[in-house]
Amino acid sequence: MREFSIVIAGGGSTYTPGIVMMLLDNLDRFPIKTLKLYDNDAERQAILGKAIEIVLKEQAPQIEYLYTTDPEQAFTDVDFCFAHIRTGKYKMRELDEKIPLKHGVVGQETCGPGGIAYGMRSIGDMIELIDIMEKYSPHCWMLNYSNPAAIVAEACRVLRPNSKVLNICDMPVGTLRRMSQIVGLTPKDLEVRYFGLNHFGWWTSVKDKAGNEYLPQIRDYVAEHGYLTQIEVDTQHMDQSWQETHRKAKDLLAVDPRFLPNTYLKYYFYPDYVVEHSNPEYTRANEVMDGREKEIFSTAKRIIEQGTSKDSTFLIGSHATFIVDLACAIAFNTHERMIMIVENNGAIANFDDDAMVEVPCIVGSDGPEPLAQGKIPEFQRALMYQQVTVEKLVVQAYIEGSYQKLWQALTLSKTVPSAKVAKEILDDLIEANKEYWPELK
Repeated sequence: MREFSIVIAGGGSTYTPGIVMMLLDNLDRFPIKTLKLYDNDAERQAILGKAIEIVLKEQAPQIEYLYTTDPEQAFTDVDFCFAHIRTGKYKMRELDEKIPLKHGVVGQETCGPGGIAYGMRSIGDMIELIDIMEKYSPHCWMLNYSNPAAIVAEACRVLRPNSKVLNICDMPVGTLRRMSQIVGLTPKDLEVRYFGLNHFGWWTSVKDKAGNEYLPQIRDYVAEHGYLTQIEVDTQHMDQSWQETHRKAKDLLAVDPRFLPNTYLKYYFYPDYVVEHSNPEYTRANEVMDGREKEIFSTAKRIIEQGTSKDSTFLIGSHATFIVDLACAIAFNTHERMIMIVENNGAIANFDDDAMVEVPCIVGSDGPEPLAQGKIPEFQRALMYQQVTVEKLVVQAYIEGSYQKLWQALTLSKTVPSAKVAKEILDDLIEANKEYWPELK
């Protein structure tokens, strides 16, 4: 079987060790010749890089490995780039969350003003990464799961329409795992129909391979418990704030009981509730910095000090198995069925062709082929049109350096109550993002 060369862009990310462990766990179906880590923060990456080097020597010494800040070294002769970058790191995420909350507005990483701020920081770095990849490995595929995925995907559509970039999010995968627990099956047993935008969608069918429909059973469960389950194997989404998010799904379902909602809809349907239950002094960014960040880096330092990972190792990023599924689909033309972020082009019959939508696709060596989801109801279509317009305006504001368009994007967001508040938040965000955003006029 052919062996592949991979670069993980964002090598200093707390998710990198879990992804490496997941890759090691799947070497039988996705053999690796070379693994490289790439990051622009040498100091941060070095801690994880050294620890992972020890893990690889013990578990897969045959894999050629390096970590680097040199783009040519990182991207030469690679087949896949796994991209999960965070421009501005957690310091800027904290401001994305706390600045809107100061104005009584949802402070969240990917939704509302925080997501818009993060998107404005991410676009330039993502395009630069694509250009580096195409310069040194023109046949390479980028599997991008950098947030905010919706804005990043729209920027790729507009600025690099012919690049080999696949945009995917783990949220539908994580929720499907919970659905499978509710009905006593595994995620691989289930096939879904789903429509929406990234972090903004609905499941319309959940069937097993024999065609049995489980949506009514799951809907009855969610109406009472949300997506909370007794079996907690989703290591990424187990913090208290995530538990509350899974529980809130029962209120999202009540808005339209026909379909199972994506949990992120809580920020759009119940922004007042979210703000009331937020601590403007201690947000999700603080939770992550005090939790996963400390845990991963202390584990890495322990492995380095001991010179072995035998007594202290990284957990497999179980949520990240979708990355291997996607890479296998491209590499081996497996026609895997996966929910992807793609240009609509008729997948949702009564929605704009140029909208970046999230729908099930069949993925093979030529990339994703969206499955037709038919027409969607007026309520969902109107919500999606409003949100996709926000995302388009953000990308236009970035390209044109337009203050006006970014103000419009914030004003149009369902999380922001008025143009006045939108302007106040925007002015604060401009000040906070001086190092990262293009100048707006």
